[in-house]
Amino acid sequence: MPNVSLKGQHMPESPIRKLVPYAEIAYKQNKTVYHLNIGQPDIKSPQIAMDAVATHSLEILAYTRSEGSEEYRNKIANYYKSKDIDVSAREIIVTTGGSEALLFAMGTVCDTGDEIIIPEPFYANYNGFAVASGVNIIPVISKIEDNFALPPIAEFEKLITPKTKAILICNPGNPTGYLYSKEEIQTLAKIVKKHDLFLIADEVYREFTYDGLKHYSILQEPDLDENGILIDSVSKRYSMCGARIGCIVSRNKQVMATAMKYAQARLSPPTLAQIASEAALQTPQSYFDNVIKEYEERRDILIAHLKQIPGLKVGVPKGAFYCIVELPVKNSDNFAQWLLEKFDVNGETIMVAPAAGFYSTPGVGLNQIRIAYVLKKESLIRAVEILKVALEQYQD
Repeated sequence: MPNVSLKGQHMPESPIRKLVPYAEIAYKQNKTVYHLNIGQPDIKSPQIAMDAVATHSLEILAYTRSEGSEEYRNKIANYYKSKDIDVSAREIIVTTGGSEALLFAMGTVCDTGDEIIIPEPFYANYNGFAVASGVNIIPVISKIEDNFALPPIAEFEKLITPKTKAILICNPGNPTGYLYSKEEIQTLAKIVKKHDLFLIADEVYREFTYDGLKHYSILQEPDLDENGILIDSVSKRYSMCGARIGCIVSRNKQVMATAMKYAQARLSPPTLAQIASEAALQTPQSYFDNVIKEYEERRDILIAHLKQIPGLKVGVPKGAFYCIVELPVKNSDNFAQWLLEKFDVNGETIMVAPAAGFYSTPGVGLNQIRIAYVLKKESLIRAVEILKVALEQYQD
């Protein structure tokens, strides 16, 4: 019998999706499941984007340019200018989601066996992208006690080797909700310039910041033209996860020329989704104002209720719509499975994402979960009530 590749064997399961079979068991038992496990916003996509697809006049669903349509890229550049990020259409390649942009970035800057330093916990699929690209992730641990702030510069520098090619951050962060300050971005800029590295920033949650705080992009930082690579997506910004449209952005000509080869190899990004995404750029600021207000209220309610549970720690997010929660259990994978298979409160239970999959360091995060607060406030309150009862009944 032939064997699959070692690369395939090393591909990690999604900590977010691997519990789906157990959720299906819960459904068959007629349980109501509150989904705290996945960052699928319940906010409606902008109607202008939906209408653009419904009313298009295309007669042939043809390929677009490998880098995405010029009209769309010009409009993306204008969007960035409104965020004080000065880039042109030729410095943008449209991708099939932020995921493909990350794969392009890793393939562009790394050879097999090269290293990327990432503060952990980090977006779980970075592990999968790294395996697929033959890249080694070198983690630098940020701690819940510090609310997942950027680790000291010395922690980064002692990890840098001749194999190190980049530092990768998610800002605001998934799964922590941490928002890097301007000063922290400047610290990272100094490190990558000093050691001749790339700084890759996954900024897909740029719009979602709270408490009056502002997002500071790596491409707002001067003198980072050769080092900076920005990853973006429409998925969360416009609640259009199914569009699968993102982009990779850099002023480094060699980076963009190389990423373009990857873009050509996969032919082109999806045509109808570009139409929707281009229309979404006309979404009024009032849409974001309302969405951010809603998420901030959800965050406040969630954190307040979580803090009432004895023995529980929670990082307070400054952006995105996730938080890491440390539970008084030994293994959150077992706990999450138990919640779906064997537990309910009057026919209701919850689904969470075990956090160990958001780390690459073995044995770290075993007692943590990620919660996505993408449910209505009433549902979040009920979900925390269920979590409290579950922790009182659960035995490791």
